[in-house]
Amino acid sequence: MMGMMARVRPRFAGFAGFAGFAGLALLAAAPAGALEIQGLRSPAGAVFWLVEEPSIPIVALEISFAGGARLDPEGRGGLANMMAGLIDEGAGDLDAVGFAKARDQVSARFGFSAGSDSMEISARMLVETLEPSVALLATALASPRFDPEPVGRIRAQLLSIIAESGTEPDKVAAEAWYAGAFPDHPYGRPRRGTAESVAAITRDDLVAARARLLTRANARIAVVGAIDAERAGRMVDTLLAGLEQGAVLVRERTGDTPPPGLRVIELAVPQSAAVFGHAGLAREDPDFIAAYVMNYVLGGGGFASRLMVEVREKRGLAYSVYSYLSARDEAALYLGGVQSANERMAESLEVIRAEWAKMATGGITAGELDRAKRYLTGAFALRFDSNAKIASYLVFIQRENLGIDYLERRNGLIEAVTLADVKRVAARLLQPESLSIVVVGEPEGL
Repeated sequence: MMGMMARVRPRFAGFAGFAGFAGLALLAAAPAGALEIQGLRSPAGAVFWLVEEPSIPIVALEISFAGGARLDPEGRGGLANMMAGLIDEGAGDLDAVGFAKARDQVSARFGFSAGSDSMEISARMLVETLEPSVALLATALASPRFDPEPVGRIRAQLLSIIAESGTEPDKVAAEAWYAGAFPDHPYGRPRRGTAESVAAITRDDLVAARARLLTRANARIAVVGAIDAERAGRMVDTLLAGLEQGAVLVRERTGDTPPPGLRVIELAVPQSAAVFGHAGLAREDPDFIAAYVMNYVLGGGGFASRLMVEVREKRGLAYSVYSYLSARDEAALYLGGVQSANERMAESLEVIRAEWAKMATGGITAGELDRAKRYLTGAFALRFDSNAKIASYLVFIQRENLGIDYLERRNGLIEAVTLADVKRVAARLLQPESLSIVVVGEPEGL
């Protein structure tokens, strides 16, 4: 018998997920706290979260396995990424073509991706063909074939992507920034790997990666749609049955810190790209929400942000400039980026440093705080206008250990942020003298 662990009330009965099996229908957004989230255990004991929505015969599934590309062995960078691209290229008794035909017959959609800290599995399935869809996905997770033809084809695609990224200044800048910031940690290696590391990956590497990365102990699961708790529990057990138990991964904070200063990488392009940043705040830090509000004002608020106003609107130095908090499993960062004409990059960076320092010493105004709160709370419901988005966010909440009632609490946490909170966190977080900057292009005056 399945036991309920937690429940968030009241239930919002009018929420619909998809308009037809082929797409992710956009809906009138519902208040996030109006979703009824059930925290459950499957008959075999797997924890998962469920939101029942019977109005559309679709089930959305999200599974996030902790680990991801940071677990790639030395010399095998890009392994998790390559493995993700091959999971549905043949499994069990089905080769790549046979698997694709079987998936089309049940009108299911599967997605697989590798991030730095996790492997993500997505599925959109019709209720009427749910069991065969789940069985097919379970086979892919437990028994991917890694046949020579798809391995060669996916490898060639990845090598092409790697070669192309070497001509794109923003991608070169990002990879160089992380390499400099994390010389002794996997974060310093490109998630997609290098041409050498991807070429070296063998079938045995792929088989070992599947066993290492897809484990029951590290799975966070969310199910949203026209399915009850009993059927959802059976589905979860079917999906996990062929996976190793594994051990729960322990997060170990890296001691690496981004080195302050400026590095220029020459690339013959008319417009330079820069990545800049320094240490940030962990997601569990008590100041994280205040920093989130502060960042909206500084560089996270699009055209409303100070960086956009000063760099683009007032001076026309760049088309886009931004900043964001990046709370990774083993590192916390505060990052930003800008692209500008070669002759204007130096001035762009000068303005960014000035705004960084201004925010650090002065905080924000009451008007800026009010606008940030109104946007951040008002736009939150847009994250829940499809079953797929709900499932994805529920997995995020589990991954960050925010609690099953987070959707109810989240806007209140933002509303509670004061000017004093923002000033305190700005003084603590923003360090213009510690900015680590990588510029790629042919910038003048740097």
